[in-house]
Amino acid sequence: MYAASSSVSAPPRPLRARPAGGGPYLDPARPAPAPVLGAGRPRRPAGLGTQPLSGRLDLSGPQGAQLRAAIASVHRICPEFAPVQVLRRSGRSVLLVGTTGRSTAVAKCLLDQSPAWAERIRHEIAAYRSFVRHRPPVRVPRLIAADPDNGTLVIERMPGRVAALQRHPVEAPPRADIRAALGAICRLNAWRPPAGTFDAPLDYASRISRYHDLGLLTDRDMGDLQKLLHGIAASAGRQGMGQFCHGDALLSNILLSPAGPVLVDWEHAGWYLPGYDLATLWSVLGDAPVARRQISQIAQSAGPAARDAFLVNLVLVLTREIRTYEMAVQRSMHDPAPTAPGTAHQGAAPSGEEQRLLLRRLHDDCQLARRAVRAAVGTR
Repeated sequence: MYAASSSVSAPPRPLRARPAGGGPYLDPARPAPAPVLGAGRPRRPAGLGTQPLSGRLDLSGPQGAQLRAAIASVHRICPEFAPVQVLRRSGRSVLLVGTTGRSTAVAKCLLDQSPAWAERIRHEIAAYRSFVRHRPPVRVPRLIAADPDNGTLVIERMPGRVAALQRHPVEAPPRADIRAALGAICRLNAWRPPAGTFDAPLDYASRISRYHDLGLLTDRDMGDLQKLLHGIAASAGRQGMGQFCHGDALLSNILLSPAGPVLVDWEHAGWYLPGYDLATLWSVLGDAPVARRQISQIAQSAGPAARDAFLVNLVLVLTREIRTYEMAVQRSMHDPAPTAPGTAHQGAAPSGEEQRLLLRRLHDDCQLARRAVRAAVGTR
C-alpha cells in the first residue's frame, strides 16, 4: 500500500493457497497476497448465529438481583422504559431491549464499576450527547436518556441486521455488506466535528512503549514505528493529520438496513491518526482479500503521511488483537466452553481450534504489516 520498490507478502502456509491482493503494503503493479484462515477449520451451517434474541427477563437468583438493579437505574433516568428482553449480557454490562411509549429502545447498564469501564461508558454517553448538537454523516441511534455517573445509557433501537455476528467473521461477509460498511466508515472519517467536541483516546507513543514492554514489539518494531510517528508529526504541522474515527469499526458494530448502515457502540470515538478505522476493518477481513486491497488503496490515496499513519495503526490494532486472543486461547485451555473477546450480540463464539487458527492468521498479518513499516521507513 506504500509506493516502494517491492511488494509485501506473507510467508506461505501449508493450509491452503492464498488469493491475490489485499496486503497493507501494496505495490499496485504487483499486488501482495493476503493471508486468510486456512481450509480445514469447521464451517458453520448457513444461517447459524441469526437465531432470535434470547434471554427473557429472569429476575430470580443473584443474577436476577443484578438485573433488577440495572432496571432500577434505567427507570431513574427513563421512567417510561419497559424492559422486555436481555439483548446481551457480560460481566461488564447488560443490554436490555424495551419500549418507551410507542418506540423500541435499548438500555445499556454498566455492571463493572471499575474506573476503566466507567470511563468508557462516560465517553460513549458524551459521544451520543455530542451527536445531538452535531450530527455525523452516518446514521446513529438517537439518545433518549443517560446517566454518566451510574453508567446508564438509553438509546433508540435501530432497525437492521448486524453486518457480522463475530468480531472476526468465520467466513467473509457478502461484498455488498462490506461495501456498505466501508462507505459509511469513509464518510465518517471525512467528517470534521467542531474543535473541542471530541478528544484523542489513543496515546500512540505510550501504546507502542507498553506493547514493547510486554514483549509484543521488538526493539526494531518500536524504532520503526517511532520513526514513522516522527515523520507524521512533521507533516501534521503543515497539514493537520488528525482524523475523526469511530475507534472500534468492526462489522459487529454496524447494522445494515434499507435506509443505510447504522454505527453503534461509540465508546472509543475521537481523533486518531488517519486510517485507524480502516486498519480495524482490515484486521477483521482475513477472508476478504478484495476488500483488504480496496482498503489499502483508499489508505494510500491520501498521501505518504496518511499511508504511514495507516501502517502505524495497523501494527497497533493487530498487536492488540494478538494479545487479546492469546489470552483467550490460554483461558480456553481451562474452560470447556471458551468464549472469544468482543463476540457480538448473540453470535456463537469461536471454538478453541478456531481461536488458534485465527491467532495464527493474526500473526501472519502482523508480520505482513511489520514488513510494510520497514519498507516505509526505508523510503524516508
